[in-house]
Amino acid sequence: MAGGGFADGAPLKRAHLYEYRITGYFIAACFVAALGGSLFGYDLGVSGGVTSMDDFLEQFFPKVFRRKQLHLKETDYCKYDNQVLTLFTSSLYFAALVSTFSASYVTRKRGRRASILVGSVSFFLGGAINAAAMNVAMLIIGRIFLGIGIGFGNQAVPLYLSEMAPAKIRGAVNQLFQLTTCLGILIANFINYGTDKIHPWGWRLSLGLATVPATLMFIGGLFLPETPNSLVEQGRMEEGRTVLEKIRGTTKVDAEFADLVDASNAARAIKHPFRNLLQRKNRPQLVIGALGIPAFQQLTGMNSILFYAPVMFQSLGFGSDAALYSSTITSAALVLATFISMFLVDKFGRRAFFLEAGAEMICCLIAVAVTLALKLDQGEEELPKGVGIFLVIVICIFVLAYGRSWGPLGWLVPSELFPLETRSAGQSMVVCVNMLFTALIAQCFLAAMCHLRYGIFLLFAGLIVIMSSFIYFLLPETKQVPIEEVYLLWQNHWFWKRFVKDGRQGTQHV
Repeated sequence: MAGGGFADGAPLKRAHLYEYRITGYFIAACFVAALGGSLFGYDLGVSGGVTSMDDFLEQFFPKVFRRKQLHLKETDYCKYDNQVLTLFTSSLYFAALVSTFSASYVTRKRGRRASILVGSVSFFLGGAINAAAMNVAMLIIGRIFLGIGIGFGNQAVPLYLSEMAPAKIRGAVNQLFQLTTCLGILIANFINYGTDKIHPWGWRLSLGLATVPATLMFIGGLFLPETPNSLVEQGRMEEGRTVLEKIRGTTKVDAEFADLVDASNAARAIKHPFRNLLQRKNRPQLVIGALGIPAFQQLTGMNSILFYAPVMFQSLGFGSDAALYSSTITSAALVLATFISMFLVDKFGRRAFFLEAGAEMICCLIAVAVTLALKLDQGEEELPKGVGIFLVIVICIFVLAYGRSWGPLGWLVPSELFPLETRSAGQSMVVCVNMLFTALIAQCFLAAMCHLRYGIFLLFAGLIVIMSSFIYFLLPETKQVPIEEVYLLWQNHWFWKRFVKDGRQGTQHV
């Protein structure tokens, strides 16, 4: 048997027989599913802007508001250092972390589409509660519902896109998730820029508008087809072949459908997919896909900039309007970078983008750290205009590098690595680890910025050196490899072959 990573018989080598053409049905399905990224992106963009608004701070965090207004002797780095304020941001990600395990069950048993629908409903409820919040408790409850929505959406959408896409364009299709995430961030920044001038309830509008992408995702999700992989996994063979023919635009799908059936047979033999993920034969997917890449994606420091861009720019000496404007510029850079990645990642490959962009990010973080060390540590209250422009440019270059590497590839590469029998469990681990580190960074960044000052950027630069080495030595190139044949890469890898060759002598029913 072959397909899901088992090798009882001949290995999967039917990819050259796959046929496809791009159909309107396929494009529509992928764009609707990709709306799940807009939920994640909108929250990333809106939360940092709202936490810098005076009306919001005055109502819920008066101590932070007074500290900001009175300019106490604390350094600018410490202006927003408040653990309850950061809990407003990080609580969402702790909720997403927990909910992804329920999402794994729904995704595997009920399908990817079901998880997308559940996520949209929960996100809608969270946005409505936050908009109506009268106290911190209501804010946190709303954030928890938002987190559940993101947990389900982030678990299902990258899988959906990778399973629907032909191998040769899987990178570009999967990055629709990153594109809608970035567009969500950009739109949120524009909204924050406008609502900051609406007193005293502008922040309610920013938070409440989260219901719009949730509604679009739910309505679109009602019409989404299930992926052929999921239909076959559920035993709905005829439906699976019908959908496969529709999204491939041809009836000549025998080879690809046979691979899906083989993978499904292996998947159904697995009773405990999470336990199976821990087996020796799945060590590469566990270490790289489930643990390494999702953790490292957050340790780049990028989400800290996304969470707190307005707050950070204010702390670095920008005025309130200038801070929101600068964060909008960086969000636009992120959208541009995603387009670059979408068009080029299937040509140049995943490893090249990781490594080249990593070098740029290291240089940018060092430049920011040196600039702040020379300026703010000399006691200057605000940055000179020229220095401020330089910082915005450097941060934009950093964002462009992240936006074509760790941003989209942090979701694309893990979704490619897992065989079908551990795919939903593996993606849950990806989301869980991602959200755990996202929450920790969100909770700790402002305090770390206060205590480490410019050193926080040197810390992130050092971490990018480590993660780039991780990619260089341990990740094989997956571009244009059919998703059910990716496991063959491990058998030829200098390091991982010692694990997978021992573990694939026969099917183990775990």
